[in-house]
Amino acid sequence: MTKVLMYGCNGYMGHVICDLIKDMDHVEVAAGVDVTAGKQEDFPVFTSLDQVNVPVDAIIDFSAAPAVDAVLDYAAEKQIPLVECTTGLSEEQLAHLKECSKKTAILRSANMSLGINTLLKMVKTAAKILGEAGFDIDIVEKHHRRKLDAPSGTALALADAINEASDGKYEYVFDRSGRRMQRPADEIGISAVRGGTIVGEHEIIFAGTDEVIEFKHTAYSRAVFGKGAIQAAVYLAGKPAGLYDMSDVIDGAE
Repeated sequence: MTKVLMYGCNGYMGHVICDLIKDMDHVEVAAGVDVTAGKQEDFPVFTSLDQVNVPVDAIIDFSAAPAVDAVLDYAAEKQIPLVECTTGLSEEQLAHLKECSKKTAILRSANMSLGINTLLKMVKTAAKILGEAGFDIDIVEKHHRRKLDAPSGTALALADAINEASDGKYEYVFDRSGRRMQRPADEIGISAVRGGTIVGEHEIIFAGTDEVIEFKHTAYSRAVFGKGAIQAAVYLAGKPAGLYDMSDVIDGAE
């Protein structure tokens, strides 16, 4: 049984994850931390990490960027594995995360969905074959109107995966409106759509001469991110210090 500390338990994703875990017999939420008011009946909720007095095997953080540094320090000090799901981290926070991973196991991914992380592996293979064959590559991502950042971290992660498989030859272009020229060969166009209640959609287009291949992932609810975070916590519990990502979870399940 993996005992989890849910950091940000009263937030939207905190409730999603806690509800998912209720139906699982191999993992449980042992405690939660949240500064906002909320009701959780199945475990104690603390307003700060300093108050936590319950032993746990892993921490899941789905809070907000300003709260991340505190949980990083706590996880490193207590040497508790941490699944860091919060997005929008600064370069300083990413450096802090990397430093803390020297003391405890930390898993961070731009997207916690198992489907997206499988897709990351697939586009690497496609890029090696289709990119070499001269296919143009574009990425289109769609999210709800409340999303603050554009393009999404997942779109950038997909572009990075393609670039990594292609010896870094691609440049990213986010706006073509200011130029009148033929598309250069070594660029990846990344477009963002914001509207309504779209949970998340990512499409990778490989366009060649007389043929087009498309990879697409659609998230219909945020539960897909919660399921991935839970699987990551179970995987990370007991692992040695270091920096992990969802590809490790997928490889571990094979």
